[in-house]
Amino acid sequence: MRIFYILFIALLTTVQLKSQDKSNLNQDQNTEIKITKFYPNPATSLITFEFKKEVDNGKNYSFQVYNFPGKKMYEAENISSKTVIDLSNFFRGIYVYQLKDQNGRIIESGKFMVIK
Repeated sequence: MRIFYILFIALLTTVQLKSQDKSNLNQDQNTEIKITKFYPNPATSLITFEFKKEVDNGKNYSFQVYNFPGKKMYEAENISSKTVIDLSNFFRGIYVYQLKDQNGRIIESGKFMVIK
């Protein structure tokens, strides 16, 4: 019976250490540097996106905005450091933006809200 308790405690210790490693890894992944800054959120008529200098220097990035069902509402190629989007054709709701590199890989994505 004593061996059972020793094995059980060893198993619990191993599981606890692995879960701590996973939580540390998730914390490291969540501390990514944001490339995109946008305001105001929620937006009513206009929304401004500002991109860091890395994006402005590359000129090979694309930027898309999708509505919640997945329809592309806005697209811009070779974006500059500041982009202002007119929201007059946007309905009230949640929208998703994606910043992609020249290979089509998503560099950053996020969401914003439109209220009217």
